[in-house]
Amino acid sequence: MHGKSGLVFIGLGINDEMDITVKGLDAARECGCLFSEFYTAALMGSTPERLEEMIGRPVISLTREDVESGDLILEKAKNERVGLLTAGDPMAATTHADLRLRAENEGIPTEVINGISILVAAPSALGLQHYKFGRTTTIPFVEQGYFPTSPYEALIKNFEAGLHTLVLLDIHSDEGRYLTADEAMKTLLLMEKKAGGNFFEEHPLICGLGRIGSDAAVIRCGDIHSLKEKDFGPPLHCIVIPGPLHYMEKEALKILGNTPEKLLDDY
Repeated sequence: MHGKSGLVFIGLGINDEMDITVKGLDAARECGCLFSEFYTAALMGSTPERLEEMIGRPVISLTREDVESGDLILEKAKNERVGLLTAGDPMAATTHADLRLRAENEGIPTEVINGISILVAAPSALGLQHYKFGRTTTIPFVEQGYFPTSPYEALIKNFEAGLHTLVLLDIHSDEGRYLTADEAMKTLLLMEKKAGGNFFEEHPLICGLGRIGSDAAVIRCGDIHSLKEKDFGPPLHCIVIPGPLHYMEKEALKILGNTPEKLLDDY
């Protein structure tokens, strides 16, 4: 997209302001107005001030309501080049995909500049084959009257199809609440109990990851019953439930995740 108006979605990567691509940085500097949102994902290794210093331009932080309504962004993009900065890859969030379609329907040119995403970073960190991942699912905070078992059902379907499962964890960035890997594992076991299943009794291997992409990354693989008691440190976290493993994947989990060999024998 080259012109005086339009909407550019720019991915910032998964850790700090240094993860942005050269193409993304150039595009951000060319925008007349820059917005950011960090409710779908967060850039935990950075601050708004460091991001602005990196780009050399002021960045307006938007709320969930601002992005979901989209009115402010679209109105600006009709008359000038507007950039929306997001953690990870911008099109990983359905909210952003919807906003892009709305812009195109209103005659506003759009462009997407991809960023590093946890969807590829987590498999890379564990040494698992990217194409063997099935449907990604998300574990929400347990709220009164809301306790779905769909994440548990998704991982079982993936496993039965011979696939791994990436499980993202809920964030409420406006409240400073980030679901942790240990809490998510406890929630999965509660889901299993509610669903009347026994998956984790037969396949207890699970991988917990924290702050992937940073110098303080944590990778722990082991029995879910022991890992659910471990502290994975500050957010952001995610977890991976391996499906049937190739021998190279077994070796990778043993070396990169310090996985006990007795757990790998069942795979």
